[in-house]
Amino acid sequence: MVKDCSTDTVARAVREYEGVTRKREIGDMIRSLRIESPDIVASFGEDAAVIRHNAEDALLLAADGIWSRLMEADPFWAGYCAVLVNVHDIAAMGGRPVAMVDILSVTDDRIRDEVTRGMVAASAQFGVPIVGGHLHPETPYSVVDVAILGTARMDQLIFSNTAEEGDVAVAAIDLDGRVHPACCFNWDSVTMKSAETVRAQIRVMEDLGKERLVTAGKDISNPGVIGTLGMLLEVSGKGAVIDLEAIPRPDLSAIDLSFEQWVRMYPGMGFILTVNPANVEEVRRRFADVGITAAAIGEVNGTGRLSVRYLGRETQVFDLDRNGIMGIFSDGGACR
Repeated sequence: MVKDCSTDTVARAVREYEGVTRKREIGDMIRSLRIESPDIVASFGEDAAVIRHNAEDALLLAADGIWSRLMEADPFWAGYCAVLVNVHDIAAMGGRPVAMVDILSVTDDRIRDEVTRGMVAASAQFGVPIVGGHLHPETPYSVVDVAILGTARMDQLIFSNTAEEGDVAVAAIDLDGRVHPACCFNWDSVTMKSAETVRAQIRVMEDLGKERLVTAGKDISNPGVIGTLGMLLEVSGKGAVIDLEAIPRPDLSAIDLSFEQWVRMYPGMGFILTVNPANVEEVRRRFADVGITAAAIGEVNGTGRLSVRYLGRETQVFDLDRNGIMGIFSDGGACR
């Protein structure tokens, strides 16, 4: 049982979490950037843009940056995460990562050396090379951004905006890890694992896409497990009720972690999926085979609202139709 937990406190913690609130700027920026192109299959709202390469294949393109506060706290971990989050973005689309480039701005050589050491460690572990980029030395701030290229067959892509009513929401998280000492909202389940293990975990998403075992998916990012599900539902135009007790979690009392903090964590390996009920057990088995705990946490509906349920009580977290997390569709547009 989840200890000392209420639906009201969880809903408020997620709504007010900076990992969620900082996403609200996305919609305004997208409206100023969107340009239509016949070769762009998917763009804003997805973890990676999908670019038609030929009749059967797609290129996947994504980029991500690391909060400056993490750079200041632990530049090695910031460099590692810069690679990790981009590999996740390609995997979440059912793709295979190919190569990365980076843009690094640093205040001094020590930070530069630690960030690049972290990037190289993750690059080698996941088997995705860094092939170029740009350096801004002696800047008044330290920031690292990485862009990644991936590939996928057109018929194996996993989108965010294709969840369907009646689907089961599934959370898949590697619970074998630790709270990272540099950031209380990072669950590190990767740095202690072998390259073989983390690569097998990433390949699960590619296999799920190939066999059409999921209807939609995203990697669990800074908004945490509930916030990330909210983002998926927002672009799908759907809602859901999720059971807090069902969310995969380690022994929180043993690591002195509150449930409200756990659901806001960025996991080292984690995905949110929507799955036809007939495929849930197979999806859970695929993740279990690589050491990831996957669980059915709720059901997708057509309400446009995400709510959490526990011990017979239910609280709305987001009204995604009226006040979306990203606000991408307030002008009636679509991500593809």
